[in-house]
Amino acid sequence: MSIERALNEAAAAVNRTLDQLLPPVAGAERRVIDAMRYATMGGGKRIRPYLVVNSALLFDVHHDYALRAAAAVEMLHCYSLVHDDLPAMDDSDLRRGRKTVHKEFDEATAILAGDGLLTMAFEVLADPATHPDGNVRADLVHALAKAAGAAGMVGGQMIDLLAENETLDIGAITRLQRLKTGEIIAFSCEAGGILGHAAPHMRQALVSYAHDLGLAFQIVDDLLDAEGDAAATGKPVGADAAAGKATFVSILGLERARAQARLLGDQANGHLDVFGAKADPLRWMTDFVITRKS
Repeated sequence: MSIERALNEAAAAVNRTLDQLLPPVAGAERRVIDAMRYATMGGGKRIRPYLVVNSALLFDVHHDYALRAAAAVEMLHCYSLVHDDLPAMDDSDLRRGRKTVHKEFDEATAILAGDGLLTMAFEVLADPATHPDGNVRADLVHALAKAAGAAGMVGGQMIDLLAENETLDIGAITRLQRLKTGEIIAFSCEAGGILGHAAPHMRQALVSYAHDLGLAFQIVDDLLDAEGDAAATGKPVGADAAAGKATFVSILGLERARAQARLLGDQANGHLDVFGAKADPLRWMTDFVITRKS
């Protein structure tokens, strides 16, 4: 199976789950629900849900449990995009090839939609339908909260904003991106191990894979921002340079950044040796991340 087909199948399954978890409603709250659906159902590669589903397959986790965890991760990821696009942050007009939520609705609705998606992600994980074992659900909630908070994505976003007015070296930019992007990717991989009661060394192998994959993903993202095609990426090109942000490309240059992404991809796949051929879908993802054009 190709990575494109595998991604499409995982995305379709997660989209069905998101649609079930977040159905349209009538009444006063309709506008915010519509904005939440707009944010989550507007395309995207669904890389994080793919990682949840395929890490869960390593431990023969029930598919419905994996899909609910995958949907929760995507809700949280989409919340971060909604808030990231706001005028106070990146001030973006385009996301995934269409208007951002605050442009389609308004800023206040976008803030509330992001808040709603963030909180609903934890509601889904805490629901017994996600796993019958309360300890597993608690572990999922704790791990995602840590990955998304000040010690993870939010902390990385704060450093990213400060970086507009500071000069960062390669160590600082690596830490920034590990927090901002890598911790949610790490949770996406570790979630399968949590759902499957995996041994600690297997959970650590998935986290190590994810950390290298996450850095490679961000380097490629920086490359696409520098030289990509807005029609393909669905967002403006050159935004980081225009904002004066430090990136892997601004520090390493294009060629060294490409070489570093390839090295990280090789390292990521090395962490999967413990799983044998069963981890091939994760290896496909590594290749996809390194070679993607959008």
